[in-house]
Amino acid sequence: MGFGMIKNFPAYFDGLQVLSDKIEGLGGFVNAHSHLDRAYTVIGKDFEGTVEEYLFEKWKLVNKVKSDSSEEDYSNRIFNACLKQIRDGVKACLTFIDIDSHSEDRAIKAAYGVKNILKDMYNFDLILASQTLEGVLNVENRSLFESNLEYFDIIGSLPKADGEENVERHLEYMLGISKDLNKRLHVHVDQLNTSDENETETLARMCIKANYYDKVTAVHSISLAAHEKSYREKVYSLSKDAGLSFVTCPSAWIDHRRTEKMSVTHNSVTPIDEMIPRGLTVALGTDNIHDIYKPFSDGDMFFELRVLLESTHFYNIDELTKIATENGRKVLGLLS
Repeated sequence: MGFGMIKNFPAYFDGLQVLSDKIEGLGGFVNAHSHLDRAYTVIGKDFEGTVEEYLFEKWKLVNKVKSDSSEEDYSNRIFNACLKQIRDGVKACLTFIDIDSHSEDRAIKAAYGVKNILKDMYNFDLILASQTLEGVLNVENRSLFESNLEYFDIIGSLPKADGEENVERHLEYMLGISKDLNKRLHVHVDQLNTSDENETETLARMCIKANYYDKVTAVHSISLAAHEKSYREKVYSLSKDAGLSFVTCPSAWIDHRRTEKMSVTHNSVTPIDEMIPRGLTVALGTDNIHDIYKPFSDGDMFFELRVLLESTHFYNIDELTKIATENGRKVLGLLS
């Protein structure tokens, strides 16, 4: 029997189309975490070894690109990355912007200019956060950071940039300046997918200590899934008390390399399947796009959502829609 004779193909539930329609109905995607100032910087030579380096090494390896980039170079990268986001149905995007001795203030000034153009031309919200890859505890870095605070909508934090031994000092300073300025704080935590990390817990405790509630977002928190259940439950409870929200970037960490360290069975993805039922707010981001961190990533938000739902076995369509839209606006400060 030929295919032409098959009739009455049975109707089926197309979950992806339902998701797409619901996301569009709520105004479109919100990309709650990216690094657009480095977008499109990977080159063929990087595939000879650079793209295989460890995360902390890549923090240093991007320095040449940053030093060699003019304000115009930064503007072009950020603008073109945002145009791709707009074509994909993204309505708002947060990008961390490097502010250190290599990029100096060129990247943030470029981003600020692009932000205003995009708002005027496309009614697109580009939200800017600080990426302090060289830390904030020494005088030079802190001075550069503080002298450019007016450009940042959100204070961005990378605690390990100041050294493992200074994580709490770094967070204390960042929470203090965020509170003084009444700005939201987004913090990279628990990125190494190991039970040796407990930065999400530390962040939640310090939010409570600083009396700064409902304004702080933990970015990634993948190591949380490596801990035993009793510990995870404790951190969820603490996070709820602190009003701590989360951003997950699934494809950025699904490639995490295997180790010989024993832990509970888990995926290297923020454990949203446990967070959402406990009333925690989780948003979605892309992280890096076509750079040495993620050379093949094209910033497709629907791909990120698909990776998230498959890797966490989380199929609640209404909650997935909120993760892709409303929750993103909340953590970006665009929705109360």
